[in-house]
Amino acid sequence: MSEWKAKRFWKTAAVVEKTGGFEIALDARPVKTPAKRALLVPSRGFAEAIAAEWDAQEDQIDPQSMPFTRTANAAVDKVATQHAEVAEMLAAYGDSDLLCYRAEQPVELVARQAQIWDPFLDWADTALNARLEARAGVMHIPQDPQALERLSAKVAALSAYQLAAFHDLVSLSGSLILGFATAQDVQSARAIWDVSRLDEIWQAEQWGQDEEAEAAAAIKQAAFEHAKVVFDLSKPDS
Repeated sequence: MSEWKAKRFWKTAAVVEKTGGFEIALDARPVKTPAKRALLVPSRGFAEAIAAEWDAQEDQIDPQSMPFTRTANAAVDKVATQHAEVAEMLAAYGDSDLLCYRAEQPVELVARQAQIWDPFLDWADTALNARLEARAGVMHIPQDPQALERLSAKVAALSAYQLAAFHDLVSLSGSLILGFATAQDVQSARAIWDVSRLDEIWQAEQWGQDEEAEAAAAIKQAAFEHAKVVFDLSKPDS
């Protein structure tokens, strides 16, 4: 038997302003999350992006074509119900941040890491009041606990919707600092994605590109850039 798929049952998807945010209505029926919770997003732009995804569905519903809806569902059903745990998990990236693990050789790679990654550590020192130190090699050396506490507090202060997007910014890049830098528009999401892939780009320059690896990286890049869009849309309308 072929797998059962949900079919389109509505004619129009509309954005409805409510106290505290915006919901999406399918022929006046509000969209619910998979856990049957209310889907109330913080900005009209976010709601319009979700409504457009529902409007674009044809006969059968394809969840894979609805990234804004999926992220919103995750924010409500997963992040909001365990906010502290998610925030703690992401804050832990600070103690093993990608930007702090440096090559010992060759000297050209060491120099490139310093040139591209050091400015982000300097930015974090100033903008986030958290100085993380670079280490040569792969052995873990703990970072300053006070700096980590300040970073952790900033992660915990994010809303459920912001945290859902921030999860992808951090986990895909491997860096808490790059996650914050993307969220705060230090550089474009595309540029920061390339910063996170410095080592892979270096290897490709030396040995040539691996088509399979590049295809996988392109999928992750699209998810990273989508997360930045969602993070921005998660700021409540003033």
